[in-house]
Formats: sequence, structure tokens, C-alpha cells
Amino acid sequence: MVAIDPGSGIKQSGVGQEPSLEAKSEKFQWTEVWYPVHFVQDLDKTRPTRFVLLEQPLVIWWQPTQEKWVVLEDRCSHRLAALSEGRINDDGCLECPYHGWAFTETGECDRIPFAPENSAAHRSKRAAIRQYPCQVAQDLLFVYAGKAENADSRPIPVVPPLEQNADEWVMADTFRDVPYDITTLLENVLDTSHVAFTHHATVGNRANAKDFVLDVSNITPGGFTGFWEEGPRRGKLGSQKTTFVAPGLMWHDIEDSPFGQVMTVVYAIPMEKGKCRAIVRLPFRFKSPIPRLVFKYTPRWFGHLNQNAILEDDQIFLHWQERTLEQSDRNYAQTCYLPTMSDRFVLAYRRWVEKFGEPFPHREFAPAEPSQTVLLDRYQSHTQHCASCQGALKRIQKLRQVTAIATVLLISTLPIGITLSWASWMVITLASLLPMGAIAWWLLGKLERKFYDGEYPPTRNLKD
Repeated sequence: MVAIDPGSGIKQSGVGQEPSLEAKSEKFQWTEVWYPVHFVQDLDKTRPTRFVLLEQPLVIWWQPTQEKWVVLEDRCSHRLAALSEGRINDDGCLECPYHGWAFTETGECDRIPFAPENSAAHRSKRAAIRQYPCQVAQDLLFVYAGKAENADSRPIPVVPPLEQNADEWVMADTFRDVPYDITTLLENVLDTSHVAFTHHATVGNRANAKDFVLDVSNITPGGFTGFWEEGPRRGKLGSQKTTFVAPGLMWHDIEDSPFGQVMTVVYAIPMEKGKCRAIVRLPFRFKSPIPRLVFKYTPRWFGHLNQNAILEDDQIFLHWQERTLEQSDRNYAQTCYLPTMSDRFVLAYRRWVEKFGEPFPHREFAPAEPSQTVLLDRYQSHTQHCASCQGALKRIQKLRQVTAIATVLLISTLPIGITLSWASWMVITLASLLPMGAIAWWLLGKLERKFYDGEYPPTRNLKD
């Protein structure tokens, strides 16, 4: 399993010059690609999971007999009910919730409960549903969106550096369904210059803003590569290599920072017009064992709360930005003013999109203007799909309930009109715990809300 070769070497260009583009006229085939759709550890083997890929509803489920993941279209051939609302029955088939039709791991219909015993209706091709090839690689479930016969000849877009020194990497992983297009997400994460301002006081600092030079390779159907010799934080971390593997993978790689090798990996998975899944991996290969231990014992859900806040730093304005861009009748370089070398990765990516196409060229963004609350939703976009966050949320809710009950019981044990004795001192001690119980209940409530709602305003807009 190797990634597609995205470019053909670095060629430096001057300020204002556009990255060179290989002269090929064909459009990119967005369906004939492997896409990661889920971290395997977040999939529940006891129930089916729904995911929409390129506007096609999929159902992911675990086949217990063969012990493997299966991906089928999420439409029953009978009445088009969503199979993801059904169950995995005792025979290891996926059962439709509407009328009990059951399907095997190949998508063939195993039974039709209301058909006569001697009926062969379930063997009809019309009864079968589509199966999608799927494989697990680098802890992700990949699905092939195109023709099944092409799957084996297409490379799975894994990240090659993670295959090297595999035991030395520690990773902070997260994902989120974001309210903007795959093209907007990739443009954003390829943009090396926005971090200083957009993520000021989280992972960036305005003081680091300065001019810098980016080199970009030829742009091919498979993508491109880039190089930033000085690197981020005014050169304090070392040079940075950037790779874009079409259509939805990019990574930044700092091979020799003072801390060790540091990467930012982002998969962008097209769901529908104006919506995609961002799978974010932050791999570290530290020189010191101490940070490795810190990462190892930091709860995954706690990391997700912090990473969600970072994603929310630009979520609102990116949602509106792409709708403004959609209204332009000119190309990207004419619509947006890009006078500096810091915009070269963005320009290269937009050249790729204009040359090789986008996944939903004939769709329009929905006209509705969602509220700030909708745009910053965490539960629907992340928590309900994340095993670690779901578990943490249930534990916090239970602990908050126990805290409330304990506090009420504590109040009920306090007698009225006590005399000063050893019992009185015990009561006084118990009474002193009441404020602590109330504060704990309140703090747990604030923590609980972090699994549902993003925070506003962003940290960068607060006073320094």
C-alpha cells in the first residue's frame, strides 16, 4: 500500500508566477479512489454505522462469522429503507428495520420473510444491493467508491513516513464533519500562513507572521509537493515538506525539529456539497521519552475537546468564504488577490481544482444561512460518532448525577437546632462539603457542554 506519487520534484518560481501545470486535459475521477471514512476504534461491532460518501449513503457493519468490516449501500432493495437503522441478526446478516429483509456481506439478499417458503425472489439480482470494497490501513477503514473491479489496481492513500519507524510514532487523532466543502478544507490546511492569525493563542502566534518563500513542484493529476526551507515559527522548528495527494490527502512534515519529527496529516472526505469529513492526525516522533509518555496517558476524549476548539477557530468564516467564492464568474487567482509567496500552496491547489475538477461541479450550496450555534455544533459532527467521546460524556453525566444526589442527601442529613457536641462538629464538617458539591456539579456541567457546543468567541479575538 503506497500513496500516489503527487509530483515530479521541486521547481522554484518567482513571486507572482503561478506553479507550472502538466498539460493533461482529463478530469479527475473522484469515484475511482480509496477514501478513509472512519477510525476503526470508533466503529461499533454490535450495530451498523451510516456514512455518506460522494452523496452515496453507505452502511458499515461487522460480519461476526468472517470477522471483517463490510460496507454496503445504505438502501434496502425492497422499499429503500436505511439499513443502518436495522440490526446485525443472529445469522450474521444485516437486517432491514422495515420488513426484515436480510443481506449477506456480499450484498446478496439472504431472505424475504413474507415470501412463500419455495420462493426464489431473494435470489433475483434486483434483491441484491451494492457492496463497496473496504480495507483497514493505518488504523483507518478505507472504502473504494468506484467500480469494484478497479479497487485492487488503485493505491490506498496511506502516509509513507508513518510506515517507517512505526513503533516510535505517537499520534493525536481526531475527526469532524465540517460545514464546508472538501476544496475549502484542503485549501485551508495547505495554507501555511493562516496559523499565526487564525489560531493565535491556540497553536499560533501573530508575532510569527512574516514573509516567507514556498517552493512548489509541477502540478500533476496525482497532486504536488512543496517545500518551506525556513519553516514555521520563524525557523525555530526547521524546514517543512508539504505533500498533496489527490484528491483528499495532504501532510506537512518537519523531519528534524528540536523535539523530533512533527507532522500534520489531514484527510478530506467529500460527503456532499458544502460538507466533508476532516480526519486529522498529528504524528510525533519525539527525541525524548517524556512527551511520549504524556501523549500515551492523555485521554483521547480530552485531546478531542482541544482539537475541536482549534477546528472551530476558522469554521464560521470558511463556511461563508466558499459561498462568496461560488458567486464569482472568474477563476480563483482573479477572484482573490494573492501577491505574496506565502499563498503559493493555496494557488497550486486551486490550479489543480480548476484543471482536474471538483466532486460536485453541478451542485449549488444550500441557500439557508445556518446560525452560529449550528456551525459550531460538536455533538452531531463529532461526539455521536466517536467512541471515546461518547464514553466520556456518559461517565461525566453519571458523575454529575451522583454529585447532585449526594449533595441533596447531604442537605437532608443536616439537623435543625443542634447542640454543640461531637455530632455538631460532624454536621459542620458535612455542611462545609456542600459548596464543594455544588461547585463540582457546576464544573461537570460546563465540561458536559463541551461535547455538544463549540465555544465563541474564538481565542484570537479575546484581549491579550
